[in-house]
Amino acid sequence: MERTDAVDIAAFVAVAQTASFTKAAETLGTSKSNVGKAVKRLEIRLGTRLFQRTTRAVRLTEDGETYQLAAQAALDGLREAEMALAARREEPIGRVRIDLPAGFGRLLLPALASLRLRYPKITLEVALTDRMSDPVAEGWDIVVRIGELAADSEMTVRKLCDLRLGLYASPAYLDTHDTIKSTADLSGHDAVIFRGPTGRLRSWTVQEEDHQRAISPTPVLVLADGQALVDATLNGFGLAQILDRVAQPHVDAGRLRHVLPEADVAGPPVHAIIPVGWKMAAKTRAVLNHIAEDLRDTTA
Repeated sequence: MERTDAVDIAAFVAVAQTASFTKAAETLGTSKSNVGKAVKRLEIRLGTRLFQRTTRAVRLTEDGETYQLAAQAALDGLREAEMALAARREEPIGRVRIDLPAGFGRLLLPALASLRLRYPKITLEVALTDRMSDPVAEGWDIVVRIGELAADSEMTVRKLCDLRLGLYASPAYLDTHDTIKSTADLSGHDAVIFRGPTGRLRSWTVQEEDHQRAISPTPVLVLADGQALVDATLNGFGLAQILDRVAQPHVDAGRLRHVLPEADVAGPPVHAIIPVGWKMAAKTRAVLNHIAEDLRDTTA
């Protein structure tokens, strides 16, 4: 069966409602001839006459009455769908998939909880991982990345905040090991080291007076998971270089101590990556703005 054009159906419904080809044309903003051709095409496709035409009146046939009910319902359904889609563009509604770094991402869970109160019609799907996911191939709406990013024409990038890197250890570890008075003392301590997504061990960078120095301590534990690095440090494995925003809640709670604060260095920036589209969905924009506001308002 040939495809029925929605324009032809709309023309038929307009004639049926106005009982006039002329009035239907005025309603649709087209010519009487175009309306007549549309109805004729529809009758040919359906294989039946839809109207009885006289010089004075246009009336539906029995088949026309049957078809009008279905056609009107179809057009009403399309209008409702268009209105629903327009509402989704303007109101934050639907699922938003977010990929977050393992350790840093846990800091955003309270913000995501408050977002649910602010936008109850948004559903969140969150992954906490340190692997380098593909935003487009894996269908993520927002991917948060720590570090500098290469230019990518397929992505929209928004900077969320800057971080600092510092050395931290548990009170239990520090109470049972030699006091750390300067960066020179670090070589005598146990180190928990992070292995990045590239497979390389991440050295420590420390500030020494007017210059920075890279230190590659011999690790007692190597981890490729950011949250596991924090957990190991909390459990007394040794010193670790941790992002300030990740470590601060544990410092405030007395679970970690900040070692040599004067040795802290500027850390990597945090970016949100959004696959490029003709227009960002309201739900995605709402989540992105909420996360950005939370990071901007949080004191590092």
